[in-house]
Amino acid sequence: MNQDRPREDANRCFVCGPDNPEGLRLPFRMDGEVCRAEFTPGPNHCGYDNQTHGGILFSVLDDVMANWLFLSGVRAHTAKGEIRYRQPVAMGTTLRLEGRLITRKRRLAVMSARALRAEDDQLVAEAEASFMIVPD
Repeated sequence: MNQDRPREDANRCFVCGPDNPEGLRLPFRMDGEVCRAEFTPGPNHCGYDNQTHGGILFSVLDDVMANWLFLSGVRAHTAKGEIRYRQPVAMGTTLRLEGRLITRKRRLAVMSARALRAEDDQLVAEAEASFMIVPD
């Protein structure tokens, strides 16, 4: 499996797909047991009051968890997710994304993710999600 790019059927993924001209095109990488990426929201990612839209934040956190699985050789789909927003994120603020495995049991993986403001390591959002593993 070539893990330098998403699966061919995911090349147009909104968050990580390199072939999506409207997408974020975030490159994910494994760093030990943590999946990492950086994201700087721009004007097209705005909610209200010049803050990053919460759905965009959830999308990047969902993808850092999903890419932990993908980069570990596991194909899975998000089954359920929950997010907690800690601080608003102004446009142009660089975030460090981190995804980790909490537990895996049979066809279910429970993951966690965090978004930290790069300039001061302040936690701005965190998520937890369950992923259904697709059998080979």
